[in-house]
Amino acid sequence: MALVLGIESSCDETAVAVVRDGYDVLSNSVASQIAKHAAHGGVVPELAAREHLTALIPTLQEALSNARVTLSDIDAIAVTQGPGLIPALLVGLSFAKGLALGNNIAYVGVNHFIGHIYGAFLDEANRALEDKASYPLLALVVSGGHTSLMLIDEHGQSTALGYTIDDAAGEALDKGAKLLNLGYPGGPVMQKTAEGGDPHRFEFPRPLTGAAGKPLAEENRYNFSFSGIKTALLYHVKKYADSEGRLPESLLKDTVASYQEAVVDVLTRKTLAAAKDTNAKTIVVAGGVACNSVLRERFEKLTPPGVRLRLAPRKYCTDNAAMIGGVGYHYWKRGEFSTFDIDSYARLPQITRIPFLA
Repeated sequence: MALVLGIESSCDETAVAVVRDGYDVLSNSVASQIAKHAAHGGVVPELAAREHLTALIPTLQEALSNARVTLSDIDAIAVTQGPGLIPALLVGLSFAKGLALGNNIAYVGVNHFIGHIYGAFLDEANRALEDKASYPLLALVVSGGHTSLMLIDEHGQSTALGYTIDDAAGEALDKGAKLLNLGYPGGPVMQKTAEGGDPHRFEFPRPLTGAAGKPLAEENRYNFSFSGIKTALLYHVKKYADSEGRLPESLLKDTVASYQEAVVDVLTRKTLAAAKDTNAKTIVVAGGVACNSVLRERFEKLTPPGVRLRLAPRKYCTDNAAMIGGVGYHYWKRGEFSTFDIDSYARLPQITRIPFLA
């Protein structure tokens, strides 16, 4: 048995978790900063870093207490190394280094993006990752910072099929909420506002799908673009808004529902096309936007027979440390650890190997 302590601080959630043997989540503590950033309409990196400094020790204590273990029971520490906000990442990474050094515990830096994929398999009793019938596996990671399609084989070799060439889907939802003066965080408030609205009343664009009548370049077959949807919303608001820049209530719900529908339609259309072209046996949907009920229902409805669908549990969609600790276990199992000179990184590097399958 191995206990891995996971630490996550890539953005505005301070999270610590204890995971046993890679799947069994004994604790998953999260300190949210939403109230701090709401006044600014988005995440302020320096503020996030300061909040992590304050929250890490009590969040660690809570996670250990909930798991009924102490640091002396921990076999390894896994910490988010990137991608994310550098000031925020540095706090978590430095904290993990200090814990590891002070307690003589091995530690490893984990890719946050890969962690999101792994989040779909936590608490999984039948170990679907070990089932060869699950492959090839197509993962859609969709969040505020990422919208990417990753094809993974049973040996852990991975290929990035597509990615966003501008805004991520979560960013489009967040900025849409800000444009409509709905508040922060944007994704949940957009979903709530859209409830009961007509998603077909207004036609927002579906970029890089060929829907506009223009031939789609082959290199963009699986790529995403959401900046055009956001721009269309801006002009829509200018057209229908009152003197204070707000949409009347009679239009707001239908506008948000139609905007959300455009985002969901692009995500599902691209992913299902890629699954068909690659003969994927499993589709994984993970990341913060995977919490969206309309997106989840659409995949449940449209995923074809014979293809397994794994929607990450909502508690593991948003940033959390359980997914980091889970990935960290697989490094521990192979004895692969980080040195104390590793640094954080802001951008997603090229991924060719998935550590939890290698």
